[in-house]
Formats: sequence, structure tokens, C-alpha cells
Amino acid sequence: MRALALIPLLSIALFSACGQPAKSGAVAPAAFERTIAPNAQLIDVRTAAEFAGGHLDGALNLDWTSGQLQARMSSLDKDAPVLVYCASGRRSAAAREALLHAGFKDVTDLDGGIQAWTANGKPVVR
Repeated sequence: MRALALIPLLSIALFSACGQPAKSGAVAPAAFERTIAPNAQLIDVRTAAEFAGGHLDGALNLDWTSGQLQARMSSLDKDAPVLVYCASGRRSAAAREALLHAGFKDVTDLDGGIQAWTANGKPVVR
């Protein structure tokens, strides 16, 4: 009888440990800015031409559409936070999903991309 009483508790414990959703998601520019930290990997998944037109300070350009991000994933730290953005949020959403599928634990996407970033008066570098 005691063993049967433990089943619900074990189920809760297993679900809590294994069923955790991946951390973060798409966040607004102000929240994205707050996540930028020295240990975060800031990745711009736009083309080189888009990147040259203005990007977030400290960003690494790994073009999503040419496969650069996929080719360089193994050189990134899966345990460190990853912050990803593109022009409007479509490519970075796909990149976020690919990173999570590859085992990255904390991936945050800039909702609305760099367009939303600049529309909110946030700085870019050239």
C-alpha cells in the first residue's frame, strides 16, 4: 500500500526533472538588453551585408540562411546563454529552435529582431 502512495510523488519528481521546458524564448528589446552579459553568446544570424549595415555591439555574425550557424554550433558553449537576433525575428526563431534541438540550454530570441531594437531607440554599431 505504501508503494502505491509513492507513485504520484515519483511521477511529479520525474516530470519536474525531465519535463522542464527550455529556458527563455522570444523577448522584447528591453528584456533582451537585460540578458546581455559577459558570459552570453550574442549571435546575429543575418547576412554579412545586413550585419555590416549595423549590429549589436559584441555580436558574432553567423548567417542562418547560408548555414554558418549550423556549421559553427559545435564551437559554441551549450551551457552559456545564447542571445540570437535577425532583422525581424523569423530567422532567429528558426535558429533558436535549431540551437535548442542541438542541446543548448538557454536560448533567447529578440522579438521583432533588430528592427524592433532600433525602433525602441537601442544602439547599433557599424
